[in-house]
Amino acid sequence: VVLPGVGAFADAIAELKRRDLVAPICEAIENEKPFLGICLGLQLLFDCSYEDGEHKGLGIVPGEVRRFDVPREYKVPHMGWNQVHCCRESPIFAGIDDQTHFYFVHSYYVVPKDETIEAEYPDPFCAMIWRDNLYATQFHPEKSQSAGLRVLQNFAELEK
Repeated sequence: VVLPGVGAFADAIAELKRRDLVAPICEAIENEKPFLGICLGLQLLFDCSYEDGEHKGLGIVPGEVRRFDVPREYKVPHMGWNQVHCCRESPIFAGIDDQTHFYFVHSYYVVPKDETIEAEYPDPFCAMIWRDNLYATQFHPEKSQSAGLRVLQNFAELEK
């Protein structure tokens, strides 16, 4: 299961509810189906977001989503290539070197209880989380050339 995402948190949560997708998403994760959230798909998994107010998320991952508060020389949204640092090994990062570059487009970042892969802008932020069958990236693997394709291939090859 892949939960992609581009757009606003509140609109995305409302659309998931309108289409009755919240329960199937939760069931897929609970039933240990391989699950990948990408960008907003990562953020939606968290307890809440402060994008344009406070909005409740899916509550699957403890933590919150915050807007970048960066010095003036940094632009928001954070767009472009950035290195990621693996804090602990992940099956979908097999064969990918630490400090590999991935492509990011986001104004908000997640603050989880457990960070596994991080990047900096200018301070460290969580670039990916994973536990059991659940994987989620802030970066866009589909736009990250060979490294991103490797992430997607590794995910596709997970046991179902």
